[in-house]
Amino acid sequence: MRARQTGITFIGWLVILVPIALVAYAAIRITPVMLNYMKVSQALDRTATQLASDETLSARTIRVALEKQFDIDSIDMPKVTEIEITKDGAAWIMRAQYDDYAPLFANASILIEFDKVSTID
Repeated sequence: MRARQTGITFIGWLVILVPIALVAYAAIRITPVMLNYMKVSQALDRTATQLASDETLSARTIRVALEKQFDIDSIDMPKVTEIEITKDGAAWIMRAQYDDYAPLFANASILIEFDKVSTID
């Protein structure tokens, strides 16, 4: 008499591995977008730290300092002109609010919304 076969079949492997492969591929495609956001976040924070003790700030001086940080980090998106710089009382607020996407395959992509706020006191 033949014993029952145990183990996983080829179709079982497909059911397990295809979703794992799709998630891994999406993570690989999202990684550059997330790294770019981290560089934008660090550039805003470094600019805020650098200009914290400056008493004669204006939106123009903040934008010039931020543009230098973007050039150092080779940040292409968002553009420096897309960063909102507003004054709230004695503090200046820099806000990078933008959307970026990671293409997956064919016409499918992942859209990610970013919103980073940094304050210069």
